[in-house]
Amino acid sequence: MNAEEEDVVVGAGVAGLAAAHALRLAGRSVRVLEVADAVGGRMRTLRTKGFLVDTGAEQVPERGYPATWGLLGHLGVDRSAVPRIGRHLAVWRGGRARPGLAHPLGLLTGAGLGPRARLDLLRVSRVRPDFDHPERAALGTVAEFAGAFHPDVLDYLCQPVVSGFFGWRPERSAAAPLLALLAAVGPASTWRTYRDGMDTLARVLAASLDVTTGVRVDGVVSEPDSVRVLCGGGEIRARRVVLAVPAPVARALHLNAPAHDAEFLAASTFTPVVKAHLMLSTRPTSRSYAIVVPAAEDRVVSTLILDHVKHPGRAPTGRGLVTVMANPAVAPDLLDATDDEVVDVLSGAAQRFFPGLRATTTGALVTRFRHGLPEATPRALALRAAFATRPVGAVEYAGDWTGLVPCGEAAVRSGQQAAARLLATTPARREHA
Repeated sequence: MNAEEEDVVVGAGVAGLAAAHALRLAGRSVRVLEVADAVGGRMRTLRTKGFLVDTGAEQVPERGYPATWGLLGHLGVDRSAVPRIGRHLAVWRGGRARPGLAHPLGLLTGAGLGPRARLDLLRVSRVRPDFDHPERAALGTVAEFAGAFHPDVLDYLCQPVVSGFFGWRPERSAAAPLLALLAAVGPASTWRTYRDGMDTLARVLAASLDVTTGVRVDGVVSEPDSVRVLCGGGEIRARRVVLAVPAPVARALHLNAPAHDAEFLAASTFTPVVKAHLMLSTRPTSRSYAIVVPAAEDRVVSTLILDHVKHPGRAPTGRGLVTVMANPAVAPDLLDATDDEVVDVLSGAAQRFFPGLRATTTGALVTRFRHGLPEATPRALALRAAFATRPVGAVEYAGDWTGLVPCGEAAVRSGQQAAARLLATTPARREHA
């Protein structure tokens, strides 16, 4: 086989692995290159001392994820390996966690909203942008959209949700992707998690693919009949390349990107995410597995996830695992702080919500994503339609940022779409099947 008859996928998160899987099914020869020492990307799970630490994504909704569930079924992953979480999401307000976020129960309990704001919640829930085309809904930023309702809708619903799950600032990110995702996934009572860690899908995909970890790609250059992949002081000649990395990384790697790619890449900014995962000697109890904290209540912590409540196998018997996510206001400053400094800041702030947390902490891990989640600004949204209909190139892209809806389902779809675009112009030679 000539080198130019091999496709290369850069990035072994679920988007890149989904792209490689689809190309391989079509009979293409594919190689996946990953800079990290393991697959998973923002769905990676770390394993240490009996703890399973999900570094990024936390749940898999039953609804709104057809590509993910279809891929899992094709790979033979039974739903028993993705059990229901079965616990509520909550909002912190007035000194306590109020359950019912992203659930019909919230209309009764309030989930942090006052009585008048609950009526507005019904109006918000009727806004349902298209998941695949959020750019078609002109709703402005999250702050602008929420500004038409009771102040609680922004302060105790939209802001804590977008900051707590996406690391967004509501005045910068568009409302349409948020509302499209919430409408698609349905109530939190139906959400699931992978029993053996959120990297389950990535690990199963990688097992049947040619994946090399620990490889840094320095650039890709499109040429008339092939693509040069620059890495390790040398180069690889590929037939086609899929850049399954965050948009800012793709922009830096694609050294001769055409103008219709470059404009959207430049607009597709990302937010940083910093988390401290605290391993505990005891197992705190809670009705909720995650608590989002409004900026009106705290400026350091945005989310608290009780991983052992999300699934008991995340921590050894009798022990607990709590993840503390930094508020977007402090996350940029923590990116370059030491691990000890991050743990000190986040665990100290989390004491307010779980008194005695520090005293029971026996170990901690820190995860940082400089490019955590696509920011989905109105500027990027305005350019998205043209990007989606651009001519097929020798270098394609995959990642949830291509659809501007930050979630695992968008990542899977983007990988499959990147593969379909390449196959439409250069179908597989059947002898490679």
